[in-house]
Amino acid sequence: MQETRFQKALATLSDQTKTTVVLVARPDKGSINEASKTSEDLKNLGLTNQRLAFNTVFHAHDPNDQVAHSIEALGAKAINEMPINLRELPRDEIPLRPFNTVGLPSLRALLTENSAPISPASHVSLDSNSFAGLGDLVDDLAQADNGLVMVMGKGGVGKTTIAAAVALGLLQRGKTVHLNTTDPAAHLAVTLNGEIPGLQVDRIDPAEETKKYVAKVMAQKGKNLSQEEKDLLLEDLQSPCTEEVAVFHAFSRVVSEARNSFVVLDTAPTGHSLLLMDATGAYHRQVTKELHGKVTTPLMRLQDGKYTKIILVTLPEITPVSQAAALQEDLRRANIEPYAWVINKSIATAGTRDPLLENRVQGEQEQMQRVANGLANRTYILPWLTKPPIGIEELSRLAPAAPREET
Repeated sequence: MQETRFQKALATLSDQTKTTVVLVARPDKGSINEASKTSEDLKNLGLTNQRLAFNTVFHAHDPNDQVAHSIEALGAKAINEMPINLRELPRDEIPLRPFNTVGLPSLRALLTENSAPISPASHVSLDSNSFAGLGDLVDDLAQADNGLVMVMGKGGVGKTTIAAAVALGLLQRGKTVHLNTTDPAAHLAVTLNGEIPGLQVDRIDPAEETKKYVAKVMAQKGKNLSQEEKDLLLEDLQSPCTEEVAVFHAFSRVVSEARNSFVVLDTAPTGHSLLLMDATGAYHRQVTKELHGKVTTPLMRLQDGKYTKIILVTLPEITPVSQAAALQEDLRRANIEPYAWVINKSIATAGTRDPLLENRVQGEQEQMQRVANGLANRTYILPWLTKPPIGIEELSRLAPAAPREET
């Protein structure tokens, strides 16, 4: 019955006269690549009636404003270089507006043409010396000689960039560093765009970890079994739960490595990470019950603020900040206290006189105050960068070490 209902629902979704799928992406390479993958996955299911909507497309009002020009140029480049499968789709563009699109009045305003002149805003910009930057965060982390640094947040907020910059910053300060990722999208290699001497870079690949875990179980438990019993064991290991267990074991190994060095972990988007946390909690409850608490579990290491530093990454916008706040509450329910927040891509700290962006800055500052005045224990800000932080040279500039005083 369930299969019949599924097939019926799929048939409706595949019917071009009844269903249109709208793929929404920002004019950003990572967001566009995610839309491209989603488009292919949906096509494979038969959902071929698709449209593409680019949200928050920006056009500079002052061509001499370097920040505004760079935002427009990067967006245009990302759109022009979109994958071929997206080029074939009908396309819509929603321009960036000078207000946050939250609440009915703002949502209704999205349906109107944005032809009215933008009211000038009072010039507001933050001096780079008035806020703590990513270099300050790395300096704080480098007070220790080892530990786990987990970079967490929703997709698209810049977790991979922050994780890579923190790892490079720690390496520049003489630390031994292992940079790892649990993100199935695996943006880390693209962000680094090269090898760094002394930096170990790895990825927890669910398929590869499952393969190794199955082989290990078969070697240990299947050693003295008959062929029929081995076949039954192998069949049991085809369960989806096997992948969860395999990924958890790989995660546990990474957590343990932080006893001897720094481990910087670029996590998957929030949903994937919370599933991993659930598995960590379940393992903790089982092991402590069986061994009467005489063991240090991965969850206990995550709860240890001296061992683990959770870095929440967000954008200075109302929805990403609210999502990060919800993630923080989920972590706190597991007795895991985030160490700091990083507010990424701040226009307020980049310096701009573009009238649309200056109107956006006012909303940014409200969210930055919201974070600093109650959500975060520590706040660090990374300005919007006129050059994408891709490659070792650009990443190294994000968290520079303070010059050493000559003795």
